[in-house]
Amino acid sequence: MNGVTGRMGYRQHLVRSILALREEGGLDLGDGTVLWPEPVLVGRREHALRVLADRHGLDPALVSTDLDAVLADPATEIYFDAQVTGAREEAITKAIAAGKHIYTEKPTATGLDGALRLARLATDAGVRHGVVQDKLFLPGLLKLRRLIDGGFFGRILSVRGEFGYWVFEGDWQAAQRPSWNYRAEDGGGIVVDMFPHWEYVLHELFGRVLSVQALATTHVPQRWDEQRKPYDATADDAAYGIFEIEGGVVAQINSSWAVRVNRDELVEFQVDGTEGSAVAGLRNCRAQHRSTTPKPVWNPDLPATEVFRDQWQEVPDNAGFDNGFKAQWELFLRHVYLDEPYTWDLLAGARGVQLAELGLRSSAEGRRLDVPELTL
Repeated sequence: MNGVTGRMGYRQHLVRSILALREEGGLDLGDGTVLWPEPVLVGRREHALRVLADRHGLDPALVSTDLDAVLADPATEIYFDAQVTGAREEAITKAIAAGKHIYTEKPTATGLDGALRLARLATDAGVRHGVVQDKLFLPGLLKLRRLIDGGFFGRILSVRGEFGYWVFEGDWQAAQRPSWNYRAEDGGGIVVDMFPHWEYVLHELFGRVLSVQALATTHVPQRWDEQRKPYDATADDAAYGIFEIEGGVVAQINSSWAVRVNRDELVEFQVDGTEGSAVAGLRNCRAQHRSTTPKPVWNPDLPATEVFRDQWQEVPDNAGFDNGFKAQWELFLRHVYLDEPYTWDLLAGARGVQLAELGLRSSAEGRRLDVPELTL
């Protein structure tokens, strides 16, 4: 596990996924077999890694700053990468050459050529490979998927997404995201961070993205880093995108680290169809069927006489929902051990890189761009 000293690598992948599986006694495959994941912590800062190992009672011998040595160990079967994007392609290339199965955060590379190269290398090497696509496993989107699969919407017309929150500039209060996120030269920017998410959400729930038109901008041009020193923000911190999806669905998604939250959750998707609509967030989903749709009347001279949010019905859980990162880890481990089907591979990851690349190009050129279908 390379990059577990970072926020996402530590909280979601190490603690809430791998260590959570160990606390449950391992991954029970249902036939008497139990997989017991043994994490090897890899990174550049040995002290930080040893602090984590000591905190969670992990074997101190399974801590290393020497990635090559860890990859040379036949006991290590899976390589996981949660590093900064700029370091990912080289490390994954080494892991594939060492015959390791690959599981990685996204973006998988800094450009489409690199992302496709990794997909081809892994396929040619015959190793299993997967990319984190965690939002598909969120309770809110699982409920939305249930509505889609049940035909609730009729013909889906449009998707409207709102994501974001105010990231502190770093002068008055410490920023809640690392400063490299706001430097293009370090691989930062909200397009490269979020468009890969939007690609797999749209692709899995509604269909392949056919075109993109985006406007990316930097609303906050100066920020302060972890040492409270000012720096120029050279990466985009907001992006406004329109995506054409096969079947005639139109999606528009706003992504921003310079917006204050006035919605129920940090991300929400409204889906409108001929037979009904729904609004899904991280955990909740509300729906309104055609038969219960009220008749709002536009009259700016009178105050609203109804509370529109109260006219939606909560979609019930009807099931228990585990941590989304952990749920996908379980599927990948089963894929490695049992060869069960798994579609979220490095080619799927390359589609996300492609959409981010085209989104930035669309913004720079001021025009809509087609999204070609990727193949190996």
